[in-house]
Amino acid sequence: MVFTEADIHARVVELGREISDSYPDGDLLVLGLLKGSFIFVSDLVRAVSRPLQVDFLVVSSYGMETVSSGNVRLVYDPETELEGKHILLVEDIVDTGRTLARVIDLLGERRPKSIEVCALLDKHIRTFLPHRPKFVGFDAPHEFLVGYGLDHAENFRHLPYVASLQ
Repeated sequence: MVFTEADIHARVVELGREISDSYPDGDLLVLGLLKGSFIFVSDLVRAVSRPLQVDFLVVSSYGMETVSSGNVRLVYDPETELEGKHILLVEDIVDTGRTLARVIDLLGERRPKSIEVCALLDKHIRTFLPHRPKFVGFDAPHEFLVGYGLDHAENFRHLPYVASLQ
């Protein structure tokens, strides 16, 4: 086990406080990247003590593999108005940053007030993301991780902890 259920819960509560303090005013839209972030988003928004809206994007870049294909596909694009809002993109894990960079470019065209990233896990190997995530739950080992929403071929998302597939 890499991160226990108790470790994750405690860090999500801390992240909720950090996010609440960082956005004292304005419209905040928490935009989860599905499918991997759905459990994290659910816990995170309940830990944020300010009004917010929630929506999701569906992006695909892994398929059945354990390494990102580099081919980023938007499968679902939210219809929520983004102009003038603070956008907090919530991601399960950041590795190369290829997916996030593509999503940030697309959302930036809709003139939000700001765009920041909150990631449960960061592998610190980003080569494509122009800026680092503002909020990070944990530094992640360079292994393929599953659990707490993260999957391999749609399996293991249900685990309440994060573990290495190796």
